[in-house]
Amino acid sequence: MKLLDWVPLEKLDWRGLSQNPSPGAIELLEKNPVKIDWRACSENPGAIHLLEKNLKKINWLWLSTNPNAIHLLEANPEKINWVYLSGNPGAINLLEKNPEKIWWPALSSNPNAIHLLEKNLDKVDWRYLSENPNAINILEKNRDKIEWEWLSTNPAIFDDRQALCKKRTEVLREELVEKTWHPGRFRSWCLEHDDEFALKV
Repeated sequence: MKLLDWVPLEKLDWRGLSQNPSPGAIELLEKNPVKIDWRACSENPGAIHLLEKNLKKINWLWLSTNPNAIHLLEANPEKINWVYLSGNPGAINLLEKNPEKIWWPALSSNPNAIHLLEKNLDKVDWRYLSENPNAINILEKNRDKIEWEWLSTNPAIFDDRQALCKKRTEVLREELVEKTWHPGRFRSWCLEHDDEFALKV
């Protein structure tokens, strides 16, 4: 995969590229290992194979945020940063096994930790929970604890069912048109009715 024609490689930032999970960016990192920013790369979910080959260069604090690096973290538990791991949506099983190490403010923002948060409402940080898009049901039942400034950033406070329905309908419409007017189907349909059309002309 190559860069877009109008994007000059020499103007790109290698720290940014080291965070970029795109296959094209990973290919560039593979070809230019000396330019990799390992702190940034450690949080890149698309760079796991690079990290596996360069364990000594990993920044374990940032790796603790990487949802695709759980196997590396499980193999090196002494290097885990539990504050950062608590917000990692891929680390729920690891957090469930180590509840005493959970940092609850970060977990409160973790979209995959709702079942843990529901069982531990006394430990929840309501600021971070207020911005968690998967926590709407908890927030609705605990309106007196909501931090409204933080809730204002939560995309789930808007009822987008109508927009979602419209989007799904549009997808179905496109599929229907695509299948109905597919050249092969259309040609077959015309041939079937060729005699009928000829009589009407």
